[in-house]
Amino acid sequence: MTSLSTTFERMNTFTAVFQEAEEGGYIAFAAELPGANTQGETLEEARENLREAVELILDTNRRLALKGLDTSRLIREPMVVSAK
Repeated sequence: MTSLSTTFERMNTFTAVFQEAEEGGYIAFAAELPGANTQGETLEEARENLREAVELILDTNRRLALKGLDTSRLIREPMVVSAK
């Protein structure tokens, strides 16, 4: 069985929220993903840090979801969900 991670590229869209910090720089978080928060000295640095935080959280969640499962018996397929 072919792994879906090799047959399609995962793309997700999140709402990035940035706020100027009182002490300087920016605070950033992804509205739809609890725990995805960071900071940066510049807006661009905060964007990059947030992108990395989201990637790390999603990768960790995928690994934890499969931990202890017999992956040869799993059916995995893409699912598109519309956020309203």
